[in-house]
Amino acid sequence: MQILQIISSARGAESFSTKLSQGIIDKLLAAHPGSTVVVRNVAKHPFPHLEETHLQAYFAPAEERSPEQQQAVRHSDEAIAEVMAADVLVIGSPFYNFTIASSLKAWLDHLTRANSTFRYTPTGPEGLITGKKVYVALSSGGIYSEGPMQPYDFAAPYLRWMLGFLGMRDVTIARAEGVKLPEFQATALQKGIDSVAV
Repeated sequence: MQILQIISSARGAESFSTKLSQGIIDKLLAAHPGSTVVVRNVAKHPFPHLEETHLQAYFAPAEERSPEQQQAVRHSDEAIAEVMAADVLVIGSPFYNFTIASSLKAWLDHLTRANSTFRYTPTGPEGLITGKKVYVALSSGGIYSEGPMQPYDFAAPYLRWMLGFLGMRDVTIARAEGVKLPEFQATALQKGIDSVAV
C-alpha cells in the first residue's frame, strides 16, 4: 500500500496536525506492514498560487504549450501523479483563521484540473480520483467540532466537499482540537489518534 502524506503546517516539529498525521500513519503501517510513505510538505516547498500562465497551460493542448506553460503545468502534473499513485492520503491541516492553510489550498488548486481529476458531464461534474481512502488530520486551538464555535469551522466542510468533488468520498476527519485550551491540551492529540480506526 502506498500512503501519501501532505504536510501543510508552518510549525514544523511543533505542529499538532503533523503529529496527528503521523499517529494515523503509524496505525496504517502497523495494520499494513510493508507499506510505503511518500511525504509532500507544501509548507516547506509550497506550490505557487495560480496565475494566468497556469490557467492558460491547463487549457492548452499539451503539444501546443509554450516552454513557459510547460514549466507552469509541472506542479499540477506532479500533484496529480502523486495522488493517483497513492492508495491512501493523510492530509495534515492546521486551522488558520477558521479555514485551511493557503499552502494546502494552493496544492488543491493544482490538483483540481478539468479532464484530469474531474470532468463535466451532462448530469454534472464527475470526480476522476476514485478508489482512495483519505484521512484528514485537523488541528485547532479551540473546539470547532461542536458547541458555539462549530459554525465557524470552514476547514472540515470545505475539505470534505472538495475531496468529494474530485472523487474521493471515503474521507475520515480526525481532530486534535483544543490544543490551546488548558483543559484539553494534555489529551487533545491522543484523543484525535484514538478516534481513527484503520
